[in-house]
Amino acid sequence: MSNPKMLRLGMVGGGPGAFIGGVHRMAARLDGRWTLTAGAFSSDPDTSKAFGTSLGLAPERAYGDWTGMARAEAARADGIDAVAVVTPNHLHAPISLAFLAAGIPVICDKPLTTDLTSARALGDQVAQSRLPFILTHNYSGYPMVREARALMAAGRLGALRVVQVEYAQDWLARELPGNRQAEWRGDPDRAGPGGALGDIATHAFHLVRFVTGARVASLSADLATLVAGRRVDDNVHVQMRFEGGARGQLWASQVAVGAANGLRLRIYGEDASLEWSQEEPDLLRFTPLGEPPRILRRGGPGLSSDATAATRLPAGHPEGYLEGFAQIYADAAELIGAHQQGRAPNPLAQLAPGIADGIEGVAFISAVVESHGADGAWTRISP
Repeated sequence: MSNPKMLRLGMVGGGPGAFIGGVHRMAARLDGRWTLTAGAFSSDPDTSKAFGTSLGLAPERAYGDWTGMARAEAARADGIDAVAVVTPNHLHAPISLAFLAAGIPVICDKPLTTDLTSARALGDQVAQSRLPFILTHNYSGYPMVREARALMAAGRLGALRVVQVEYAQDWLARELPGNRQAEWRGDPDRAGPGGALGDIATHAFHLVRFVTGARVASLSADLATLVAGRRVDDNVHVQMRFEGGARGQLWASQVAVGAANGLRLRIYGEDASLEWSQEEPDLLRFTPLGEPPRILRRGGPGLSSDATAATRLPAGHPEGYLEGFAQIYADAAELIGAHQQGRAPNPLAQLAPGIADGIEGVAFISAVVESHGADGAWTRISP
């Protein structure tokens, strides 16, 4: 489309001290498709209103609570085109349900919900409303992740054999008294049944599914809480058996001292392999059997349309975390714009994760918890 319409974004959550709220706001602005128009940013009404006006919102659209925001924005002729839900996990479902019921598309942070029952109920509401629903698994927005997906889909690796994925951090290697992010992520009532499981293992799982397209038939899991007194897991090991016979391993840890944001994916097929690391996101290593490794560079020649469409800067000018989030928001703008105009969206925008990805992610969490509780028994994922 030429001269695409600027869309109005609302936000629930992401107020003072919330890292992810600032990330979403920056990412939404990056491509000039969204303007933040309304928000309910805190559970405290006065704090929410003050924070909204500090962001430049009109006072009447800096709301004290999200229920009032959903009603008011649905009634306005210039109401928001979508709401971004960036709250602690336990609020994702009720907020998303309220805005969908008000006729407003949703852009929701992951994991979708804290339990499979509410995830399925949300899926039913999305199907009934027929509104766009986007889940912000931002790593799927990286150009070289989309290139890896394109290579897999084109059959360049041959039959899938082995998948290794890991996501290692060290920011919770010690207790962090007074840290609001650590506080709610360590509270099972707000974060859900998994700590590192729900926070970062879900990213690793989605990355595997996004790139390979292969479904995990069953898994065997071991959860550990390695910092004394913590109420959720902080280390996750999962063995995976894929439909078709491939095997995989997933490791996620938030107590891996020396690791910053070590998301890494390795895929081995019968004809070639792929390797990608989030800390060097512009590079993808592709190695055909019996040939020297090839380093594919973001912005370089010969890449797929999937990768080039997600590229913003010339090669050698690094892109990363914010741009990955921005790509999800760009995809969301296309999907929502197409819905409003009654037309088919650009197929590349359909790479954005949606409700089905969210339900499968919660089903993954549920299966891991079940397997761990049964001493690592092989357990099926049942979305």
